Amino acid sequence: MSKSPEEKNYKILAVNRRARHDYFIESELECGILLHGSEVKSLRTAQCNIAESYASVENQELWLINSYIAPYEKSRYFRHEERRNRKLLVSKKELAKLWSNTKREGKTLVPLVLYFNHKGLAKVKIGIAKGKKLVDKRQTEQKRDWKRNQQRLLKQSSK
Repeated sequence: MSKSPEEKNYKILAVNRRARHDYFIESELECGILLHGSEVKSLRTAQCNIAESYASVENQELWLINSYIAPYEKSRYFRHEERRNRKLLVSKKELAKLWSNTKREGKTLVPLVLYFNHKGLAKVKIGIAKGKKLVDKRQTEQKRDWKRNQQRLLKQSSK
């Protein structure tokens, strides 16, 4: 089966698996990302990491801080810094919502997924998150284990 033209460009580059473990994700927002020169080429080879990064609203702009994009080896002149702050593109209405969530309600903006969409544009999915405590992490782990055991029991009873 061949992929349709819409599906061939879609590619997940990096997933922040730790985010759902450390935070309650209340809502998600898709943002564009402003990239320079060789960053796009490096992303095409999926050499990136968003596990240690976070987003922040500064000077009425949204920034992705501490994300890693490896340098592109074949680039000679337009090399980029690996861990520079990258501007995220959102509407003013969404930016105001993000600002009020982080400044007033004490929540955090966590990048969840970095990917190329169907049009081939680099996007970042940002989650508005509230930190989990150790007790909460244990409870979610217990729920996950219980669901896993339920599935095993259902499989054994159906045989």
